[in-house]
Amino acid sequence: MYRVGIDVGGTNTDAVVLQGKTVLAGIKASTTEDVTSGVFDALEQVIAASGIDRARIGAVMIGTTHFTNAVIERRHLDPVAAIRLGLPAGAGLPPMVDWPEDIRAIVGNHGYQVKGGYEFDGRILSPLDEDEIRRIAAEIRAKGIRAAAVTCIFSGVNDAMELRTREILQEECPELSVVLSRDIGRHGLLARESAAIMNASLLRLADKTVQAFGHALQQAGVTAPFYITQNDGTLMAADTVRAFPVLTFASGPTNSMRGAAFLTGLAEAIVVDVGGTTSDVGALSHGFPRQASTSVDIGGVRTNFRMPDVFSIGLGGGSLVQGSPEALTIGPQSVGYRVRQEALVFGGQTLTTTDIAVATGKAEIGDKALLAGLSPELVSAAAAKIEQMFEACVERARISAEPVPVIAVGGGSVLMPDRIGDLQVIRPENFAVANAVGAAIAQVSGETDRIFSLTDGVTRDSALAEAEAEARAQAIAAGALEETLEVIEREDMPLAYLPGNATRIHVKVVGEMGALAEMEVQNA
Repeated sequence: MYRVGIDVGGTNTDAVVLQGKTVLAGIKASTTEDVTSGVFDALEQVIAASGIDRARIGAVMIGTTHFTNAVIERRHLDPVAAIRLGLPAGAGLPPMVDWPEDIRAIVGNHGYQVKGGYEFDGRILSPLDEDEIRRIAAEIRAKGIRAAAVTCIFSGVNDAMELRTREILQEECPELSVVLSRDIGRHGLLARESAAIMNASLLRLADKTVQAFGHALQQAGVTAPFYITQNDGTLMAADTVRAFPVLTFASGPTNSMRGAAFLTGLAEAIVVDVGGTTSDVGALSHGFPRQASTSVDIGGVRTNFRMPDVFSIGLGGGSLVQGSPEALTIGPQSVGYRVRQEALVFGGQTLTTTDIAVATGKAEIGDKALLAGLSPELVSAAAAKIEQMFEACVERARISAEPVPVIAVGGGSVLMPDRIGDLQVIRPENFAVANAVGAAIAQVSGETDRIFSLTDGVTRDSALAEAEAEARAQAIAAGALEETLEVIEREDMPLAYLPGNATRIHVKVVGEMGALAEMEVQNA
């Protein structure tokens, strides 16, 4: 059986076919405005290039920027009723208080605060006001709102009030989609609430997108199930994406980093993914992207769901090179996917970083003779500037003075030098489609992030064991094969500002998709 990985980027839609750990074929197709036809084209091209029987495709894994782009571009977002359970606490900071005005206006600014909530140890802060929930439900009906987000203080410790609120809302509004914050974010009320609201605003788009991907596979005659990659480098089934579209945010850089680890066999490294417009930079830890430990800004909104610690700079294969050798600027403007029409080396009229790479001998594409009019001083200055930009972002990603390899992936990675300071740069085979490889090899994860009170016989070891058991159960429920599970993150943090010897424990496990693992064993 074969795995197909597809990654939809802003410039290209990449696709690969894997048999076991062997990459049989990898292609790049142009990303289309509707995304779906680009996925269909990429699928057709990679099946043709590999020569495989499409009936033997076991699964298709897709990474997409669809939902991130919707938030950044302020498109396809629905109004949301944001219900917070916590009064009298938190009255001074209503839902969406720190959101940018434009996105708050689109999502509707329908914020409600209700009595409820818990202390850190699960004790009731204030009883839930069920009558007020029913009044809010009537208002939701009157406004025609189709999605709600419910956030309760310390719902990660006790979720009973969130569950009861959802039950009441759906009794009163049977067609209402309800998102619970305990399923989306980690501890931290405002950021968790924002993540839940954002997720609720994307539910209708998620349903359309999942249907469109399914239609693209059907058109291509592929009957295998498909999965969507999420931002921790693991997979979600189609129905999970319908419920939790925000978990796909930043899955593109994550796929590239997982692909880089797979193609090189390295578990600890810095990865630079150079695309047509930007370069994404992050660090690998145990073969997975290092996770951000602070709140993450998405389109101006602070959220706290899991996200890779990745940052971007405006440097890619289509970046514009402007000015004189003494006053040179590179990026952030880019010709993007039009690089093969507009770059000098392809007969265009725009000087890009791709032209500089060809002029310095780092790349052999297009017609080098078309660059004869470039001054050697300009080429030299541009190459030095590009190297400085890469060195600065790699140093930013380092967390220690220990030398670690730098893995260069992405179609634009021909821009990178062979060494950055004291660090070796590795460019693996199939580097240009590492993101699609990362999608194809994605595993299934389970994760728990809870606060435990280490009293009354609860020890640190027993709390860690309970958290690990929860994470394993989640992974198995998501389709992971139990015997392949391994713990890749385990941390506990004493919370000195809370009474009762409180400790926050976070455990994450990953494993192989059960059905795929069994098929590969049968076909070995």
